[in-house]
Amino acid sequence: MVSSGAETVEQYLAELPDDRRDAIQEVRSVILDNLPAGFVETMNWGMIAYEVPLETFPDTYNKKPLMLAALASQKRHMAVYLTSVYSRADLHDWFVAEYEATGKKMDMGKSCVRFTKLENLPVELVGEAIARVDLDEFLDIYRESKS
Repeated sequence: MVSSGAETVEQYLAELPDDRRDAIQEVRSVILDNLPAGFVETMNWGMIAYEVPLETFPDTYNKKPLMLAALASQKRHMAVYLTSVYSRADLHDWFVAEYEATGKKMDMGKSCVRFTKLENLPVELVGEAIARVDLDEFLDIYRESKS
C-alpha cells in the first residue's frame, strides 16, 4: 500500500497484514507516548500523520496542517517520517549518531526512516526524536524556513 484511502487510523490499521499492523501499532504507541502537547494524530496524505491542527496554526504555505511526523506502510517497507529531524541539522546529526550507536542498519532518506521489520528500527529513539521538538519550537522552525 503506497497511499491509503482510509479515513480513520483504525481503518488504516485494519487494512494492513497482521505483521505490519503489529509493527505499525508499536511505533504508533511510542509516538503517541512521546508526542508533545498541541500535536494531533490524524489520517492525512494517505498515512497516519501527527500534525499541528489548522485551528492552532492556519498560516501554512499550502493551507494544510504542518506535519511533525507520519507513519506508513509502503509497498516494500514501512516508514516513519520525522520532519523535525529533516528540518534541523543538529537534530539530524544527533539522530544519525544515536541510530548508528544502536548497531542497527539505518535506511534513511531526508526525513523518512524505512524499515522492513520492527527489530530493525530503534523504536525508543523514534520516541526521543518526537519528544525533542515541542509545538512552539516546531512553529519557530517553520517560520524561520519561510523567512
